[in-house]
Amino acid sequence: MRHPLLLILILFISFSTTHCAKSNPKFNTLVWSDEFDENGSINKEKWFHQTQLPAGGDWYGGLINHYTNRIENSYVKDGFLNIVAKKEIFNDQGEIKEYTSARLNSKFAFTYGRVEVRAKLPKGIGTWPAIWMLNKNIDEPGAYWQKQGYGTTYWPVCGEIDILEHWGKKQNFIQSAVHTAASAGDDVVNLGGKFLENVSTQFHTYSLEWYEDKMVFSVDEDVHYVYQPSVRDSETWPFTTDQYILLNIAIEQDMDPSFEESAMLIDYIRVYQ
Repeated sequence: MRHPLLLILILFISFSTTHCAKSNPKFNTLVWSDEFDENGSINKEKWFHQTQLPAGGDWYGGLINHYTNRIENSYVKDGFLNIVAKKEIFNDQGEIKEYTSARLNSKFAFTYGRVEVRAKLPKGIGTWPAIWMLNKNIDEPGAYWQKQGYGTTYWPVCGEIDILEHWGKKQNFIQSAVHTAASAGDDVVNLGGKFLENVSTQFHTYSLEWYEDKMVFSVDEDVHYVYQPSVRDSETWPFTTDQYILLNIAIEQDMDPSFEESAMLIDYIRVYQ
């Protein structure tokens, strides 16, 4: 029979190990966040509206929406950031489109750490919300870091980290992916996902842990994908320099004609190192 004190010690060690695994002591210092506590426009010291259309007049992937800097498409209310996709005729940059949304770039960029985003996702076939990251060296006219003079490298060579993607046509399926020169776009193989209940009616916490040699993606602390290439070079691992955060809802060509409006609500974004 085990001594009672020994049993207590075993239980304490077990609890401590589990707790440390979840809290991840490697990334325990909060270095940047937005709690969305002040009603009104987004915090312009932290976020930039990316609205400039790419050459050709459509966003990449043949999207059919404009991104705007209007408060109708992005605002803070009651402690939540609202990114709103709307059905409306909107003329901008010489292009008329039938849907609007918002695409935000963070004015903060970092290398390695843990990102946590508590969010509730929009609903509707054709909606494509994303919480993701790009290297600030991406050569993309109209992006915040391009405007600061950092744009030197084309996508996907720059590297892209998709913390969360969701498609209205695959309701309740969430996915994470990593795009590099070796695997990108529609042919990307570096991905993993899972089904959740009620992603559009309940909040979930979507997380990325970015290490020197791997990335770990989870939702509500349940890991669904790990990217850890056996060979790390410029083709597979362009993730050694600063990346910034993007938030947006894209609208695909197969949009449900009955769609009117839906929002992605974000409670907070926190970055730890």
